[in-house]
Amino acid sequence: MNSLDSRIKLNNNTSIPCLGYGTYKIKDLDEAYNSVKSALDAGYRHIDTAAFYENEKPVGRAINDYINSHDLKREDIFVTSKAWKTELGYEKTLKAFEKTMEEIELDYLDLYLVHWPASYAFDDDWENTNRATWKAMTEIYKSGRVRAIGVSNFLTHHLDTIIDMEVMPAVNQIEINPGFLQKETVDYCQNKGILVEAWSPLGRGKSLNHTVLEKLAAKYGKTVAQIILRWEMQHDIVPLPKSTTPSRIVENSKVFDFELSAEDMAVIDAIEPYGNSGHGPDDK
Repeated sequence: MNSLDSRIKLNNNTSIPCLGYGTYKIKDLDEAYNSVKSALDAGYRHIDTAAFYENEKPVGRAINDYINSHDLKREDIFVTSKAWKTELGYEKTLKAFEKTMEEIELDYLDLYLVHWPASYAFDDDWENTNRATWKAMTEIYKSGRVRAIGVSNFLTHHLDTIIDMEVMPAVNQIEINPGFLQKETVDYCQNKGILVEAWSPLGRGKSLNHTVLEKLAAKYGKTVAQIILRWEMQHDIVPLPKSTTPSRIVENSKVFDFELSAEDMAVIDAIEPYGNSGHGPDDK
C-alpha cells in the first residue's frame, strides 16, 4: 500500500482502495458536495455515504461532476452506500436500494451495505429478519448494479445468521478507534475473508488528545490522526476518516510514507476505551 489508490482484493475479486473518505453528519448539501470534491482533489478514490446520512444526492453529484471534469472513468472511484435499519427485511431492503440509486444518480455502486443488523434488542425475530435482508442484498448483487455487498455494525452473532447463505459478505464496516479495536469481530471477519472497514476511526476527534498518541506522533514526526489511521491500516483495516476542512482531508491522506513498529502497534492496542461512541447494535 503506497498511495490512496492502492487497492485490496475483496472476497469476490472486486478491489477496494485501502483508505476512504467518510461523509457521516455532513447534511448541508453544499458542504457535502464541496467536501467530496476536496477529497477527490486530494487523491481519495473511495467515497462512503449512506441513506441515513441524507447526503447521497450531493455526494453522487460531486462524483459525477468530478469524473466529467477530469480524466477519470466511473470505475476509478469506489462508491459505497447503505440501507438503514428501518429498511430491514426483503421488500424494504429492495425499495431502499432503489431509493438510493435515485438519489445518488450513479449507474452502479461499488459496495452496498446493510447499515445496522436486526437485533434481539428490538426484533423478536431478528435472525430471520437478517436472513430476509441478506436475501434481498444477494438479489441486488446478482442484478449487477452493485459490485459487492456487505454489512455494517454486525457483531459475530449477527454475522452467524447470514454467513451460511449463498453470498458471503465482502465487507463489515464497524466502529474502530484506539481503545476500541473490537478484536473478536475483527478476527472473525478476517478469518472468514471479510474485509473490515473502520467508521469513526479517529474516535470522533476525542482520540486526537490522547497523551500516548501525542507522544507517538512526536516520535514519528506525524500528526495524531496520521498515527491512528496508520495503526488501523497495519491491522488490515480500511479507515474512513471524515473531515470538512480541506487541509485536514489532505492531512489524513498522508499515511503512506512511514510504518509503525510492532512495539508501537502494541502500545496503541493496549489503550483503554477512550473515544468510542458507546453505542452498539444490541442497544435498544
